Amino acid sequence: MQKDQGILLETGTNELEIVEFGVGNNRFGINVIKVKEILNPQAVTKIPHSHPSVEGIIEIRGEVVPVVDVAHALGFSPSENPKQDKFILAEFNKTKIVFHVHTVTQIHRISWKQIEKPSKMYQGLETQITGVIKMGEEMLLLLDFEKVVADINPESSIHTEQLRELGERERSQKKILIAEDSGMLRAMLQETLGEAGYENTISFEDGKEAYEHLESLVEEGKSVEEEYQLMITDIEMPRMDGHHLTRLIKEEPKFSALPVIIFSSLITDDLRHKGEVVGADAQVSKPEIVELVKIIDHHIL
Repeated sequence: MQKDQGILLETGTNELEIVEFGVGNNRFGINVIKVKEILNPQAVTKIPHSHPSVEGIIEIRGEVVPVVDVAHALGFSPSENPKQDKFILAEFNKTKIVFHVHTVTQIHRISWKQIEKPSKMYQGLETQITGVIKMGEEMLLLLDFEKVVADINPESSIHTEQLRELGERERSQKKILIAEDSGMLRAMLQETLGEAGYENTISFEDGKEAYEHLESLVEEGKSVEEEYQLMITDIEMPRMDGHHLTRLIKEEPKFSALPVIIFSSLITDDLRHKGEVVGADAQVSKPEIVELVKIIDHHIL
């Protein structure tokens, strides 16, 4: 099933479409933007000494792509009907990867407002869940695929060592606001920016929290430009996504001068125009932290 590019939604409307898939009796979702194709299972070439959750590699139209067993990665039981399983070919962080799941059922069109933050009630899965969608009496969980991949291959994530190529850095008093729903990435981003000299950062778990914070500053009679010199936002976040957040900021005269950098795993050549439409000052693909720091320098130093 090739993804219909026409299904992509108008940018900045705070809506998304989710491919629902199953692992065991559990229902999960992945943003349709990440999905390139749904495939039937095929023979996998095993790799010696690979991570236990990596089944091996397959070739898809001349490209060699790793296959991750999602059930194993989440600590679930293997499939009871492997011949009926599905492979989801996904692309994010400029990397293609296949996720082996048990079923793929349908596509849901929803608003980010319908997505609630996960809590510790999800029995140990809370670190791998970025959001919860109530579907009648059942719940659909949004998996943090970046976290799943980072657990398997830590080199794919953000590292302070990457900043060495920038050389010695002076400390900066400039203040940066961050909107990022992944607790792991929030902590890593703040630590890495601190290493780069940007120690004054404040973070929020989603776009709604960040926007309400800006509104509260104005209500207190403060100038947003004096409080913050730049904002970094992810795209995929519960309640309000980064595109909608950027559009709101750029359409509001009180906030519009604030430079906004979108830092997301969804920055691709095909999707870059979405950030341009909502007025982002720059867009950087995770985990290119050196490029992010260079752009921050350009805008606020």
